[in-house]
Amino acid sequence: MDLAHALDGLDAHPWASVSHAYGPAEDLPGLLRALAAGGEQADEALAELYSCILHQGSVYTASADAVPYLARIAAAGCGTVEVLGLLGGLAESESEGEWDGERGGGGEGPPAPVRAAVVGQLPLLLPLLADGSAGVRQAAAWAVGQTRAVEPALSALRRRWASEADPVVRGELLTALGRLDRSGAAAEAGPLLGEDTPAPLRLAAVLAGLDAGEPWTGAHHAAVLALLPADPVAADRYDLDRREPLRAITEELLLRETPADRDAAYALLDRALRDERPEVRAEAVWAADHACQLSRSAPRRLLPALAQLVADPDVVHLLGNLGPAAAEAAPGLAARAAQAEDGPADEALAALVLVAPRTAAPLLARALGRSPRALEAAAGQRAPADAPFPFDPELLAAVRARLTAGQLGGNEHHQLFRLVRQWGRAAAPALPELCAVLPHRPEAAAAVAAVAVDGPAAERDRAAAALREVPGSVAAARALYDLTGDPEALLGVLADRLAAGPYAVAEAARAAAGLGPEALPLAPALRAALSAGGVPDTSPMPDTSPVPDTSPVLEADLAVADALWRITGAAAEVVPILDGVLRRADDGAWFDRTAVRAARVAALLGPAARPLTARLDGLLADRVKAPAAVLALLAVADGAALDRGRLVEAALRAAETGSDLRGAGEALAALGTTALDDGQRRRLADLAGRDRRIVGGCFAGAGIRDDEALRALLAAVAGG
Repeated sequence: MDLAHALDGLDAHPWASVSHAYGPAEDLPGLLRALAAGGEQADEALAELYSCILHQGSVYTASADAVPYLARIAAAGCGTVEVLGLLGGLAESESEGEWDGERGGGGEGPPAPVRAAVVGQLPLLLPLLADGSAGVRQAAAWAVGQTRAVEPALSALRRRWASEADPVVRGELLTALGRLDRSGAAAEAGPLLGEDTPAPLRLAAVLAGLDAGEPWTGAHHAAVLALLPADPVAADRYDLDRREPLRAITEELLLRETPADRDAAYALLDRALRDERPEVRAEAVWAADHACQLSRSAPRRLLPALAQLVADPDVVHLLGNLGPAAAEAAPGLAARAAQAEDGPADEALAALVLVAPRTAAPLLARALGRSPRALEAAAGQRAPADAPFPFDPELLAAVRARLTAGQLGGNEHHQLFRLVRQWGRAAAPALPELCAVLPHRPEAAAAVAAVAVDGPAAERDRAAAALREVPGSVAAARALYDLTGDPEALLGVLADRLAAGPYAVAEAARAAAGLGPEALPLAPALRAALSAGGVPDTSPMPDTSPVPDTSPVLEADLAVADALWRITGAAAEVVPILDGVLRRADDGAWFDRTAVRAARVAALLGPAARPLTARLDGLLADRVKAPAAVLALLAVADGAALDRGRLVEAALRAAETGSDLRGAGEALAALGTTALDDGQRRRLADLAGRDRRIVGGCFAGAGIRDDEALRALLAAVAGG
């Protein structure tokens, strides 16, 4: 292909009629010209092309239109390796941008549009398999393999395989062959597992056998161990998902979900974790972390090796994520935490707090003030919501000392207050320190009330006096109410907050809801605090200038609806507000959690919210919203009219996909086993008893905890 003709027809193409990630594709001609021109501007153009026609793995209508020009540029010898990489990525994509929902990227039938466009350019790409440059041949093998075009790609790849000598290119060729003919590639791979095979090709042979579903053998085990450390071997592979081979192999074995394959994965990891080479152990720890997130049996099988590596920060972090399941490592973590006053000791103590909190408590007491990670684990966002940190007299003394220390860093105040609040009356000796910081830290109010509420009258009076000295604080006014039962101060503060912005309205409405009918004087202010979109429209003329909805606005309206129900019990007033919140929350994924909370509030109304049945029923199709919708429909709808099998299906789907693990468990428990058919009962038993985790948490530790909680709940449901 002559570069002079590579861009023929570029200007005549209707680029404005097709789109990429950022809109109409009118900028593509300039980017393609810059790419063909070479030099520094070509590098910038390539980066822009990745961003707009292969954006985070998604492709678009303009992606297909750009393919012929890219193929000609590559065939003309201009940035061939880099452009082939882009073409392979376009063919690989399973996410079809604006085509999503109309067709999948990799199912049966004809190839997706962008992949089909790359297939159409194979006459230009296949000759590059015989190029004089090994780099071009490797990139061509990658791109051709991604087309999944059995013919003519498979024949061309086999011919090149028969003559190729470069081990890196041969590895890429074997991988490409495996995409088109798995059993054929596995047959070629079998003799290539020995130590006489160059490492890149041997790694490709191991992966080809895995992809073909071949049984894992001692030869595979020995081949992988001999390749370690394997990351450098995979550094030149185009398959980015397998640039960390030990992790990828572990995942493939575990996802086969057979005892033999799990044993194979754990045997491989155990050997690698005990290797004397730090770089091998580093790969093994990363793979072990992934295994623990995938497999329920992984912690038990890998802990003996992991417990010997508590000097490794990555191992320490993993042990913290495992929580009490890593109790075997507690002695080592305690010894590491007590060794020094440094970052690694703090990390070890933070993990110990999550693994064995009672063992950690005295160590935390001695390290308080210099172990921010450990305090965060005990009383911050990493702390399990359902497992308060145990009371310890030495730790209480340390907390009191910190409260009098003056300047505290970051969120330390909040975390200390949370500890004290959890301990309640046991932390009563800290009342003087809490009262002293209260004027500067109103967030201490809840802790003040928690330690004084069940105490003698003198302590309650002292706490109440201190709280009265903090005007305008919702927290202080609420704590004063908890102590005295007098709502006057709280009602005044909440009335002021209800006249502020949506964040203040939501805070005040939630506090008012907690008062119930005692907050009846706030009902007019609550109604006035509704946004324009939250007020049911009774006017004959539509509002032509609505205020745009945001999450704070919707959350404020929802909090007002909840408060009005708890205060007045007037369903006729509350149901239209909830209906509006649910309708507006249907306008984007960023409102998903608001819709979930709205369904939970609807459930509180019971049959009084029956007008919302259709709206709630519409949430069942969304896996994130489905569990809350199931619980709401069980409380709201006419039981005789409910299709319980459909509700079970929605809850099961949410559980199986990890969309809302705790909510799905609650929904299935509420439905009970009598609503399940035989197939659903088997699926429930599988969720409870299988080895593979249901991964739903944003963070590894949260995901593991949520999976364990759901597993226990589902086991109870299945047993019932």
